[in-house]
Order: sequence, then C-alpha cells, then structure tokens
Amino acid sequence: MSVIVTDTGFGPDDWTRGYTELAEAANDVTALDLPSDADVEALADKLDTLHMVRIDFPSFADGRGFTLARLLRLRGYKGRLRARGHVIADQYAMARRSGFDEVEISDDLAARQPEDQWQFRADWTDNDYQARLRG
Repeated sequence: MSVIVTDTGFGPDDWTRGYTELAEAANDVTALDLPSDADVEALADKLDTLHMVRIDFPSFADGRGFTLARLLRLRGYKGRLRARGHVIADQYAMARRSGFDEVEISDDLAARQPEDQWQFRADWTDNDYQARLRG
C-alpha cells in the first residue's frame, strides 16, 4: 500500500488507471512512470495527452526528479504530477515548488514521518525565499 500526500494531508491513492513505462509508451498513453534519469525532450509529443506523470525518487538524496518536474511544467504539462519513492517530509515544500501536485510514500515512511510533519511544510507558497524578499 501507499499513502498520497497533498497540501491537505494524507489520503488514499485515487488513480486507478495504471501506469505505462516510458520505454513502452505509445501515443495514446494517459499515465507515465518516469525514472529519475528520463529525458523530458522524449515526452514533448505526449504532454498534451498525459493525465498523470509519476516520477521515481530512488533515494532521498537524488534530486533529479525535482528537475524533471520543473522541466515538464516549463514545457506546458498541465496534468497531475506525482513524486514517488524516497521523498521525505523535509522535501515536501521543494516538491511542490518544482511542480509536483502530490507525493506517494510507503506506509512505512508514513509511520516514521506522520501527517503533521508533512502538513507543517504545506504552506510552501508562503515560506520561500522569494516570498520573504517580496516581504
């Protein structure tokens, strides 16, 4: 099982349509699973048809997923964007700032880092460097 983290807290996974690996993606795919080393340029012709993109974080020290999320948003992707794997509560604000809508974590991680730790960082739009400069 997994837990979905959003700005409102923990919730169940409501995505039921499955995912396609990038290597197997055809033009009619609606949900993609991306590894952290994926090439965003390879997705350029699919961005309009995708409803969900899930980016893998193989380690909490691997920040390539944040870059992928930002690049997808800059290229116009408007669908749901989910981080999956080893994202910790301390990284939630960064995940949201880079373009993720939600984070998928394991039940074990949710037990070690309860909902209140994630919600503490849910005010990500108010406590960033640029917001402090605007003052």
